[in-house]
Amino acid sequence: MTNSQKAAPSKRRGLKITTAVVGGLLGLSAVLYGADFLLTQDQVPRGTTVAGVSVGGMSPEAASEKLSAELSARVNEPVMVTAGMKQSRLEPAAAGLTVNWEETIRSAGKPSLNPIDRVTSFFTEHEVGIASDVSEAALAPELERVKRDLTVAPVDGAVSVHGGKVNQSAPIDGQNVAIDSLRTELVENWLNPAGVLVEPEVVTPDIDAADMKKIAEGDAAKAISAPIVATGRDGIKGEIPLDRMHEVVAFVPFEGGLKTEINAETAQAILAENLSKTEVKKKNATISYSGGSRTITPSADGVKVDWEKVMADFPQRVTGDQPRTFEAVYIDEKATFTTEMAEKATFNDTIGSFTTSGFSGPSGVNIAKTAALVDGAIVAPGETFSLNNWTGPRGAAQGFVESGIIMNGHADKAIGGGISQFATTLYNAYYFAGMEDVAHTPHSYYISRYPAGREATVYDGAIDLVFKNTSQYPVMISAGVSGDSVTVALKGVKTVDVESISGGRWAPTQPKEMKVPGESCSPSSGAPGFTTADTRVIRNLSGVEVSRETFTTVYDPQPIVKCG
Repeated sequence: MTNSQKAAPSKRRGLKITTAVVGGLLGLSAVLYGADFLLTQDQVPRGTTVAGVSVGGMSPEAASEKLSAELSARVNEPVMVTAGMKQSRLEPAAAGLTVNWEETIRSAGKPSLNPIDRVTSFFTEHEVGIASDVSEAALAPELERVKRDLTVAPVDGAVSVHGGKVNQSAPIDGQNVAIDSLRTELVENWLNPAGVLVEPEVVTPDIDAADMKKIAEGDAAKAISAPIVATGRDGIKGEIPLDRMHEVVAFVPFEGGLKTEINAETAQAILAENLSKTEVKKKNATISYSGGSRTITPSADGVKVDWEKVMADFPQRVTGDQPRTFEAVYIDEKATFTTEMAEKATFNDTIGSFTTSGFSGPSGVNIAKTAALVDGAIVAPGETFSLNNWTGPRGAAQGFVESGIIMNGHADKAIGGGISQFATTLYNAYYFAGMEDVAHTPHSYYISRYPAGREATVYDGAIDLVFKNTSQYPVMISAGVSGDSVTVALKGVKTVDVESISGGRWAPTQPKEMKVPGESCSPSSGAPGFTTADTRVIRNLSGVEVSRETFTTVYDPQPIVKCG
């Protein structure tokens, strides 16, 4: 018998033994699997944890009791919700969140039939989210609040030229939290001792590094390449140095990028700081009277920078190819009332006049002072007269006193009160002189001593009275007070006749009662408001109509004032 023949029976015996062992192990495993299945089929799957509490291998009833016992103290504790680097605090009761222990255990499911899963469950744990009972009415606003707390707006990149150099602020990502994801994580994990973690969505800024680079290497670099210099007369220069370029140029967000904005008005002001020294202000001739004699102060022509031409190409000087050093352009400014005009001027005709009366002592002081300031003012052909500009401030330092005004719809007092009566008188004087009304503001409610629709109020530094001399002759304003009356007349050469046609009153409105505290309160029975119109017809001295214009005025009802 050969050696190979002897080995064959030995191999067969080994295979039988191996097969028997494997079979035995499989049988044992089957027995163990069956036993494990029978023992655990009604239990919570091994390795199950809820909010960090292990309940695997327990009956549902025992697991519910354990969860309730160990976590009941936690249900009222604040919950910290985290998304990225932001956190928000939430009170479960305020959010309408309560735990359903039985449903939480049911959500853990049944033990797996997979043998591998059953084996690994001895060595691993898996967290099961809690099942919550939710009051949607309470939860919704809390979700919105927490979402706001966790939201971070992105920060756009920025470029500036402060300090004469290009400065850049890097863009910063923001974050947003989806309300659905926030709700899911919160409802399932609000009892988790680690808090609630929500994955935020990254929100990128509109202006990124590429946008910044384009501006920084383009317009910003050009803007600080050299100062901008305008050379004026006598070698005087207006200059925008590099360390002031940020006042002129800015880079602002626009359609997802950066746009260059150039402030030509500010640039002009900077250049004018020096160039204004090269200008000569024009001087109109003036006429004054003393002791019956007339004195004329001669006129003088002026010169000023022609800013329209100087600034015409300015943006191209900042970021384009136009020269940054250039010559300033000037324009002559002729006197509009020359010495020759003054010598020939006559003020023999009263071309418009008006008188009002009935003012009180303090108002009389203010009206008389204003009349003295205005008396003798000459308005050259084509020029405007501003009451506020002519008188300047009308405060206590200038000798004005406290008197009546209209404030917030009712009578009150202030320094300079009563000037509106002078304004109304002046308005009517230039109205009947045929002058152009540039600016006038009626009172908020009707004052019976003035003609309806033909009156004006003023307020120091805020509400002005302005007219333009549209005739070819200069006019002189004559103003004076007599007793409780003030008269204003415009004198010059009469060229037109003026008629005022009242349009009546309509659309009445009834007063309402208002209470005014303080000792300065003046009670009033009130008066209805209404709408009125006045038509001014201007005719030449031959009677031919030159113009016709209608002014409509709406007066508020004068309130019924109760003091106290």
